[in-house]
Amino acid sequence: MAETPSAPRSALRAPATAPLAVLVAGAAGAAYLYGVDPHQPGHLLPRCPFRLVTGLLCPACGGTRMAYDLMHGHYAAAWLDNRALLLASPFALALLARWMLEGLRGRRWQPALSRRAQLLVLAAAVAWTVARNVV
Repeated sequence: MAETPSAPRSALRAPATAPLAVLVAGAAGAAYLYGVDPHQPGHLLPRCPFRLVTGLLCPACGGTRMAYDLMHGHYAAAWLDNRALLLASPFALALLARWMLEGLRGRRWQPALSRRAQLLVLAAAVAWTVARNVV
């Protein structure tokens, strides 16, 4: 009896599964973060591994505090927590929205950055890391 090849696991999953899972996990994280002030000690929020090892701020350090401040309407504090991440957030949210929309339409979507765009993002992250650790 001949064996029929089975479909890969990724082909069995609906295109909306991953974006919906990210949305649910993000909403759960946001709900927890809304009630827990990351500016104060005693919470269950993770520490930055880069900072633990090097003592330096990574490009995303302050992102949790920034999200908390945004949810509570403290825009100036969010700006001070992480300017670069705050400026990049609308682009990340647009990518998430597009991924979600395409998944709900039954299509798979993966953003593709050119090599040049990847280098630009990397250079911006390195420049931001250096700038925030020099001052």
